[in-house]
This record gives sequence, C-alpha cells and structure tokens, in this order.
Amino acid sequence: MTEEPFDIEIGVITYSVFPEGEDIYAIFKDGIEYVKIQKDTEQHWLKLDPATEMPLFDNDEEVNTIGRQIEAYREE
Repeated sequence: MTEEPFDIEIGVITYSVFPEGEDIYAIFKDGIEYVKIQKDTEQHWLKLDPATEMPLFDNDEEVNTIGRQIEAYREE
C-alpha cells in the first residue's frame, strides 16, 4: 500500500512530505524539494545526499525534528 503525501508543521514552517518507500521521504518546503530523509533509528534520521541519494551520517537536528513529526503523523 502506497502512502499518500501529507503536510507537517514545525513552528511557522509547513513541510510537504512525500513517502517514497523503505522509510524514505522527500520533503518539500515552499513548494520546492528541500531534502530527502531516511529513518535510521527510532530517534535518528539521515539526510540523503542530493546527487547520490546515499545517507549522510551527520547529526542534523532539523532532519531529526522532521522525522519525529513524520512518526507522530503516522501514529495518528
């Protein structure tokens, strides 16, 4: 079953989330593709390199916050 896109809000910013399968999500901000992220662990999400789509193992708090909001949305 394919998940439908949905929006999440963090502060005053609305992100559009497009599930791509295997815990990978394309995130749009202001109508433009902003970042792709992938779930790593329950509390840690990885930003994907825009050119190679390989995970970048840096600690990006915005990506983790977006990931937590995705989890909260999916639990509803």
